Amino acid sequence: MDYRLLLEYLPLALLGLLVLIQLFYELYYFLPLAFHKDPVENPQHLPPLSILVCAHNEVKNLQELLPLLVQQEYPAPWEIIIIDDRSWDGTHLLVQEYQLDHPEVKLVRVKEQARYMSPKKVALFLGIKAAQHEHLLLTDADCRPVSAVWAQGMAAGYANNSDIILGFSPYMRIYGFLNQLIRFETFLTAMQYLSFAKRGRAYMGVGRNLAYTKTTFLRNKGFASHIRSLGGDDDLFVQEAAKHSRVAIVLDKDAQTQSLPETSWRAWWTQKRRHLSAGRRYKKSEQARIGLFVLSNILFYVISPILLSLQYQVPWVGVIIGARFAALYATYLPVASRLKDPLNWWLLPVLELGYYLNYIGILISVLRTNKVRWK
Repeated sequence: MDYRLLLEYLPLALLGLLVLIQLFYELYYFLPLAFHKDPVENPQHLPPLSILVCAHNEVKNLQELLPLLVQQEYPAPWEIIIIDDRSWDGTHLLVQEYQLDHPEVKLVRVKEQARYMSPKKVALFLGIKAAQHEHLLLTDADCRPVSAVWAQGMAAGYANNSDIILGFSPYMRIYGFLNQLIRFETFLTAMQYLSFAKRGRAYMGVGRNLAYTKTTFLRNKGFASHIRSLGGDDDLFVQEAAKHSRVAIVLDKDAQTQSLPETSWRAWWTQKRRHLSAGRRYKKSEQARIGLFVLSNILFYVISPILLSLQYQVPWVGVIIGARFAALYATYLPVASRLKDPLNWWLLPVLELGYYLNYIGILISVLRTNKVRWK
């Protein structure tokens, strides 16, 4: 064996292997989302529904959200439960005002914080306990349903006896590169958790647009296994509950919620640290599956410019890079179109690079400290 020849082509083989790993994720997991059809349910057969919103000093957001919730066109019995988590901004007064004209609006107040427990998880537990209906739909106070049939669209996911429904919740488009990066990160995260769930590998959802049954919650013993962890009321819960549950995904635009994104790098960094902190509690198999995809992309952006700068096998390196980006565009753009969340194709390489650089920085920050908090 000519070891010199082997060593000479080793960097090229490594680069090719990284791209092959990415192609596997794109073709096996991601691309099927572009052709996904949501569950269809006759509106007359929709189950009774409890919509839950956990709010901590969110009176301004609730002033915008509550009108959208009470205007939902839901044909079955339903209720809206606002969980006032230790607010001092008059949240309970606003909800009580709505109750005068909207009997479907309910209020659950949490006046004290339980020691050594995540305040949001305790609040959600109390809200779920108070829910009258078996089928639950969760969102956050800073979210906005994009249509009057949002609840219908998500509840249709309960067809075929599904226990958990994962929805999509993009951020609103505003001016600036930070907004582009936040929206790309949200898209890429959603593409992963939705596609993995479609392949029977559900590992997370987002509390901005998530549904599950009360039975599923109780069977999983709620948030008991991670009650002290500030994060994880959506991803860790879904990861655990999915082991004994049927999981469905809902992608249609009318069944989405939107949120205003952070407008400063510091605020976004803090938000992502809180989200990523729960990742340390993921199962090793999930960490490996997600980590392999992220690592292959990071190494691609490290190795490919080095090889080009050294003028190493430039034609072959160029072919590999070209194939990689061709597959990327052929996957990401159709999926974004299915989600009705368009990507700026000309910015895609820049957004990718920015995302992975931020990912590294945030991950290092999370590993160095445990100081994350829920508002």
